[in-house]
Amino acid sequence: MEAATLQRKKLRSSRRSTAAAKSDFFDGLPDDLVVFVLCKLSSSASSPSDLINVLITCKRLNRLGLHSLVLSKAGPKAFAIRAKNWSDSAHRFLKQCVTAGNIEASYTLGMIRFYCLQNRGSGASLMAKAAMRSHAPALYSLAVIQFNGSGCSKKGKDLRAGVAFCARAASLGLVDALRELGHCLQDGYGVKQNVAEGRRLLVQANARELASVLRSSAAWRSHHYQHFYACLTGLVCCPLLSDYGCNVPVQEFHPVNRFMREWFGSGRLMAGQGMRLCSHMGCGRPETRPHEFRRCSVCGTVNYCSRGCQALDWKLRHNVKCQPTERWLAVDGEAEEELGGLVEGGEGENVAVG
Repeated sequence: MEAATLQRKKLRSSRRSTAAAKSDFFDGLPDDLVVFVLCKLSSSASSPSDLINVLITCKRLNRLGLHSLVLSKAGPKAFAIRAKNWSDSAHRFLKQCVTAGNIEASYTLGMIRFYCLQNRGSGASLMAKAAMRSHAPALYSLAVIQFNGSGCSKKGKDLRAGVAFCARAASLGLVDALRELGHCLQDGYGVKQNVAEGRRLLVQANARELASVLRSSAAWRSHHYQHFYACLTGLVCCPLLSDYGCNVPVQEFHPVNRFMREWFGSGRLMAGQGMRLCSHMGCGRPETRPHEFRRCSVCGTVNYCSRGCQALDWKLRHNVKCQPTERWLAVDGEAEEELGGLVEGGEGENVAVG
């Protein structure tokens, strides 16, 4: 009897030791190793939930997951918050990431504050903080702000500064900035006109865009390769030189652009203020004053924050819908400023597409 009791005690003790060993395995890992793993996770996160699920797992992961090094490595998709889920806690998390030195968080929070929360000074400051560390989308966004005089009067435009920001972003490889710079050179907008150089930059922008698609999409590549080769070698005539006659898939837009589109699409932008959204579906920028954006010079039914957005929207959908109409006038009776030198200028003018 006593032997059986002793045996049961030994068995229970063995089970406790085994359970303790299992529970101590994670606790035994050094903090720097866990932080290293969490840095990899935050940089490769495909959505905010990837990081949030780690933070709510246990106290230790919550503490280490909010380590400044982990927050500084978080990528754009880790901040892909939906507008309907915006809250004070989301705002605080972005501010924590900014404090940790995350330039992607600086850009994202800067855009949200500038356009959505209408805190122009703080938003522009955060974007400038990211731009100073060579964040290409932040540089391009500052260029759009300078081109439009966003957040101030029409007299606040600084076209030369806009071109300078664009040129810097283009040098960092941002296709949108390269395309915008090409249109500026073609039109002489903020820089001395140089049609040949502008066209060269536009073709270069589209070549980079197409090369990116060819690298990432095997299905698209196999389907269109023969036609693409025929276009480049002149065996067939391309309807649009800058598009190489190929149907390039829609690019993935930055998460903050989707956020703004959802934010203002939910009715947060007051119609009574007379403000409009950029008609390019991948942009989401709103006007900060009435008639800030320029309309299509042919139909007058769509408006854009930049030449780049107009060229992209033309490729995606507007080329089918654009029809000449009688000359439109602004509400105050004066014609609004046009986007010059773009494809909508007339039939057959395809040189500035995208």
